[in-house]
Amino acid sequence: MAVNIISRRNTLKKSLAFFMSSSLGLTGCRLSSRGQFIEYPFTLGVASGDPLSDSVVLWTRLAPRPDEPHGGLTLDHAPVSWQLSEDEHFKNILRHGVEIAKPGSAFSIHADVKGLQPSRVYFYRFIAGGVASPTGRTRTAPSPDAFPGDIRIAQAGCQNFESGYYTAYRHMASDDLDLIIHTGDYIYEGGQSPHGLRLHQDFRCKTLEQYRRRYALYKSDLDLQAAHAAHPFSAVWDDHEIKNNWHGAIPGSAYQNRKSAALKAWWEHMPVRPTQSPSQIQLKLYRSLTFGRTVSFNFCDTRQFRTPQPCGGQKSSLCSEAMNSGAQMFGQLQEEWLLSRLRNTSSIWNVIIQGVPITEINSSRDPNLKQYSMDKWDGYRVPRRRLLSFIESNNIPGPISLAGDLHRHLASELHVNFSQPKKVPVAHEFVNTSISSGGDGKKVSKTSDRWLRNNQHIKFVENQRGYLRHQIRPSSWTAEFMSLDSVSQRHAALRVSREIYLERKINIQNMLR
Repeated sequence: MAVNIISRRNTLKKSLAFFMSSSLGLTGCRLSSRGQFIEYPFTLGVASGDPLSDSVVLWTRLAPRPDEPHGGLTLDHAPVSWQLSEDEHFKNILRHGVEIAKPGSAFSIHADVKGLQPSRVYFYRFIAGGVASPTGRTRTAPSPDAFPGDIRIAQAGCQNFESGYYTAYRHMASDDLDLIIHTGDYIYEGGQSPHGLRLHQDFRCKTLEQYRRRYALYKSDLDLQAAHAAHPFSAVWDDHEIKNNWHGAIPGSAYQNRKSAALKAWWEHMPVRPTQSPSQIQLKLYRSLTFGRTVSFNFCDTRQFRTPQPCGGQKSSLCSEAMNSGAQMFGQLQEEWLLSRLRNTSSIWNVIIQGVPITEINSSRDPNLKQYSMDKWDGYRVPRRRLLSFIESNNIPGPISLAGDLHRHLASELHVNFSQPKKVPVAHEFVNTSISSGGDGKKVSKTSDRWLRNNQHIKFVENQRGYLRHQIRPSSWTAEFMSLDSVSQRHAALRVSREIYLERKINIQNMLR
């Protein structure tokens, strides 16, 4: 898995310089008489995502003026060509095509490029109206029957634009990664904060145009653009992509219209396949990626099909609703899909990726009481027990949960019964802290100490910003908790605050028979 880091860094430097220069000194928002853009259309950068062994999705959006309706375009359509090459100078173009950007999709492009080679680095770009985009770099997944010796992924989420800078993404952009997994809260839907380090637009997102403008604001960040241009992304959502603590059963046409708008805007701005384009009321988020026989990633939706949060939906001691046997977190169809994926796996490691942590978290300040967040799996105890019991009884190999939402780094052992923490864990969970949400965190906090004291199955908690980096091998999984001291100042240094190592004894020769 050798990668030419110097070449990639040079490409990123060129791309960043292009981002910076392309939006300066340009006027007008129309095509010239020769059909060329007068104003730079690729202000939101480029991205790739959801890599398979033979295909990958390429994304961009034409938006000369991203904070205006339709990105400042008044066209009824715009042809956008794409090119893919094994060299960053495009001397030998391996694949190319033309997509039509339309206002109904915010002039976004989702090109599903097929016929590629496994475990291969590719470079790509778009051309529209005589203007070329920055160059992106992507990578396909390994062959389905391969045992890649080293897979490196980053895990990130919760990036409130107002709370701080996206320094973590700049570090990711220069790292050697096969994939970046996003666990949700890509945007925050709220209005302007009087204390924001940098400001949202002065509205709370409710309409399609408002969600589009919010995504455009977030994607204007050059550090985020650099990470997207450097590595493929695969994302799930959590709650702030629509509204805080939403669930699938909220009644009313106003909410349904808002949900429909939010799901459409999410699809328009994520490097996901064209086939995931949402219907009027629903988007099928759950899907899987397999990296050889080493690891399977199962991306799950913990919002759209869940039943309402119990016990008033806030932090509370357990009420009878939290033990409701009819409660759903995944919904029946998604749960059946996930259990089937786990039951029939041929992978050494099997990963569940979703927005909220599975682990039990008693956050009570009173040692004689217990308090849980009803928005997490703690409020959905029967579905959680059903999932963990299935993993245990079917002896699912290498089960790992990756989640976000907490704005804290967390490592935990998962148990069918969390009151028995000394038993062999059913699975392990790694929760990423936030990219920026919550602002500058503290390495040591009373909340973190309390969580460790109240929950013996939780092995590590830290309240600083950053991301997780995983090195996955057939015989081991290493999780590195990457932390920043500050997001209120640019270019903060990155450090490994904790490393957790899991080992599996695997005989690959036996697996090949």
